[in-house]
Amino acid sequence: MAEVEQEESGSAHDQGGGKDKKQEDSSTSAGPQVGTRFSAEEIHENVLEAAEEELERPASELVWSSLASGLLLGFSFLTVAFLTSLTPPAYHELMTAIGYPLGFIYVVHARHQLFTENTLEPVIPLLEKRNRETLVQLLRLWVIVLPVNLVGALIFAEVLAHTQVVEPKLVTHLLDAARASTEATAQLVFYKGIWAGWLIALMAWLIAATRDTMAQIVLIWLTTAPIAAFGFKHSIAGAVEAFYRAAMRDAPWTQMIFTFEIPAILGNIIGGVVLVALVNHGQVSKARKS
Repeated sequence: MAEVEQEESGSAHDQGGGKDKKQEDSSTSAGPQVGTRFSAEEIHENVLEAAEEELERPASELVWSSLASGLLLGFSFLTVAFLTSLTPPAYHELMTAIGYPLGFIYVVHARHQLFTENTLEPVIPLLEKRNRETLVQLLRLWVIVLPVNLVGALIFAEVLAHTQVVEPKLVTHLLDAARASTEATAQLVFYKGIWAGWLIALMAWLIAATRDTMAQIVLIWLTTAPIAAFGFKHSIAGAVEAFYRAAMRDAPWTQMIFTFEIPAILGNIIGGVVLVALVNHGQVSKARKS
């Protein structure tokens, strides 16, 4: 009996030790291992862990989450038009940069699926594993998220164009903002789309470096305001503006799709995958293999 009690006591001690170790690991993972900031490898691990969960999400959840993103990014367009309606033309670019990040703040903190964030997050597991299964998961995510993001953008644009959800006096400013964002050649849209894709994927990387909500909001603003300030082209936020112009018969649908939307999507993919996913994975890949 004494031996049994001793074994049970040892087992309980082992279990308690296991719990203590789990608590210790959890406590350790709550902050950087060394210093006051996460290392590149720790950020990589944060992105990887979140991405692997997203790759496993059911299709129905991805659809609703993606639809919400397309809808919410419409508030960037609406906010820009509102702020520019309050200021002289000399301040319109500044107001555009201030108002543009709002929709992205909504999307990121609601944890919705945004295609341009997905040029970083699910690409990291593929770079880690480099197998067919992960590639199929990545393509499945993109095939769901991108079209549904665009459907959300289309719904927002159509409602804005064909209802009185905003005051008629704002229509002129909406059209001005939409024209400023979408009037460019396909080649220029593609080139500027690379820069926007770079910044949005960088946003996803940077917010994985902190758990503080206010810090994340600042990082979202710092990475999305330059898109508006410098005229870079974001395929989903820009889709709301492009679809609004088409719905208002200010531009042909074919122009908005083939001259703006498709080049912006391709540019965003290259910017996010090449300039953020590959580069930031490359800086830690050797350390992770050792």
